[in-house]
Amino acid sequence: MANPAAADRIVEAVGLTKVFSDFWMRQKAVAVDGIDFEIRRDEIFGLLGPNGSGKSTTIKMILGLLHKTRGQLLVFGKDPSDVDVKKRIGYLPEESYMYRFLTPEETLDFYAKLFGLERSVRARRIGELLEMVGLTHVANRAVGEFSKGMARRLGIAQALINDPDLLILDEPTSGLDPLGSRQVKDLLLDLGRRGKTILLSSHNLDDVQDVCDRMVILYGGRIRRQGTVDELLEDTGRTVITTPRLAPETVARLEQVLASSQHVGIERVAAPRQRLEDLFLEIVAQARAEQAVTSGAQSGGPTAAFLRGDSQGDGAQLIQDLERTQPAPAAAAVPAPVPSGPAAEVLSELVGGAAPAAKPAASAPASPAPAAAPAARPAALAAPAKPGAVDQSVIDDLLSGGGGT
Repeated sequence: MANPAAADRIVEAVGLTKVFSDFWMRQKAVAVDGIDFEIRRDEIFGLLGPNGSGKSTTIKMILGLLHKTRGQLLVFGKDPSDVDVKKRIGYLPEESYMYRFLTPEETLDFYAKLFGLERSVRARRIGELLEMVGLTHVANRAVGEFSKGMARRLGIAQALINDPDLLILDEPTSGLDPLGSRQVKDLLLDLGRRGKTILLSSHNLDDVQDVCDRMVILYGGRIRRQGTVDELLEDTGRTVITTPRLAPETVARLEQVLASSQHVGIERVAAPRQRLEDLFLEIVAQARAEQAVTSGAQSGGPTAAFLRGDSQGDGAQLIQDLERTQPAPAAAAVPAPVPSGPAAEVLSELVGGAAPAAKPAASAPASPAPAAAPAARPAALAAPAKPGAVDQSVIDDLLSGGGGT
């Protein structure tokens, strides 16, 4: 029976080590030195550290792009080089590498084909993702004309095209304006609530602090600290009390009370300040309300429906497409009533094209007797008459009982 705790570990590293060597197998650098960590299902995990601390090397080993030197590394319970593992991962590298002559639609369609997505699924996801990252109005422009921030937005859409179970983002807000950074953070929180597992590596510590559940801090290839955000950031040496604005006299009385009871004084009294990010977003919102024109990336739309789980499954969508294109069945033809009696025999001869045989000429030699003809078909099974082959007036006379004398 599987261990439930093990089933919840999306990534598990034990003693993970990566040593880079030269051609003669002489050790050149220890990029990752015996680290232990795990990334659990449905959490946003932060990977922090200065340049050269081993973050990118760790990510490349998780992706199967580099082989470990020692230790154990499992992704979804399998070796990272397994193709089935790679299908479940979405990856945004530190630099967005795109084909500069393709448009955003063509770029996303190319990556969607690599995952084997059906045409109808590709078209739906591409539209939703371009709207989500705010690139719908430039969907037909070449990617080579994009700014770094716009290319970054397209890279985020590319990482989500396969609806991954594990999303790995290396510096996702690099090159983005504050508006785009806020949108990426909101997207990560939304995906985390939906049940996605996310590995976030960033030098922007505010981004990690705002969205991550747990994190590790690397230095020199080793883990120096790990835990939840609250555990790592709690300042046990100070107490913060927030109140509405106080009069100077009240502050003085509080300081007297603290000095007499706790033998401490007030270190600092200041009015709270607005965050620069909030001020920037307020200015942008005001400019948009005034309908100011911009040629850059626009504000992104809501999270794509397939990422929220609102869209129907791919199979259901395919069935609906087939039902819309299938023609309605033609109405069955109702056979005309067949008359009975002597008139039916005459009618059968007329419909079948039979006619009295002409007498042979006296001078014509007698022809050999033909083979026995097959029995006449019943009137009900007689072949239908060809248009113009029947005299309708004769049939009407026979049906009505009339006839020439």
